[in-house]
This record gives sequence, structure tokens and C-alpha cells, in this order.
Amino acid sequence: MFLKSEKVVKEWTDYNGHMNVAYYVHIFDIASDVMLEKFIMGETAAKNDKKTTFVVEMHTNYHREIRLGEEVDVYLSYLNHDDKRIHYRVSMFHKEKKYLAATNEVLSLYIDLEKRKVAQFEEEKIKIINDTMNKNFSNFNSDNLVFSTKLKK
Repeated sequence: MFLKSEKVVKEWTDYNGHMNVAYYVHIFDIASDVMLEKFIMGETAAKNDKKTTFVVEMHTNYHREIRLGEEVDVYLSYLNHDDKRIHYRVSMFHKEKKYLAATNEVLSLYIDLEKRKVAQFEEEKIKIINDTMNKNFSNFNSDNLVFSTKLKK
């Protein structure tokens, strides 16, 4: 599932002439926010409903470099959940050359911001996540997941 495109700007590059590792994570983070908004767990939900997600674990793989001025597309490439956690992987592809540049696997907890404690997903949110999983299942890849045993189903 397509999430976002970004173009690498000078501030994101380092002395090696390619995008610095921190900015791969930055792009993954802003792309993940697109997904979380769709799931009603992003910035809008944090402000209005006082519920959102906190990343508790992340595993990033860097496959090929991205350089200044190049564009990338980020896709949701895996998704699963239990009643309090969301497990997903986002994948970054070079927009023009189509190669896999990096992946970011994430485990997040659903948080009630007023209590600062883990909460259970509301049925509405579970339905949205499940619908997304079902609609995109054939495009998801569960190979080499690091956090696959973390969900409690």
C-alpha cells in the first residue's frame, strides 16, 4: 500500500554523499504517520481523542544508498496487530530505478495519552486495520520479520 513520496534534500545528506541513516528513519516516520492517520491513531487522534501509538521497537535494514535529489516511494509492506499492538513494516524504493533502498519494521503500542498507559484498540480501529490487512494481504511480505513473536493473539 503506497504511503508517501519524498525527495532527498541537501540537509539530509552526509559527508559520504548519500542520505544519512537518521533521515531514512525520518522518511519512514512521516510515511508511517500517513498510515496512522488512516487508522485514526495519528496526530489528529492524539489531539482530539488523546490516543495514539508509541514506537517501542524498530528494526531498520539499509539495502542501497539514496543520494541528493533522488526520490523515494514508501509502501506499507506488512501489517498485523493484536488488541494493543500494531506490527508493521514499511519499505522504501528508489522512485525511478525501483530498487529496494531500506525497510523499517516497527512494533508500536496503543497509548491513552491522558493516563500515559497502554490501551486496547477500539472496535472501529480494529475494523480499519483488518480491512487494510485484507485488502493488501497479497502484497504483504512476512519474510525475515524480527518482531513476529511479539503480538499476543
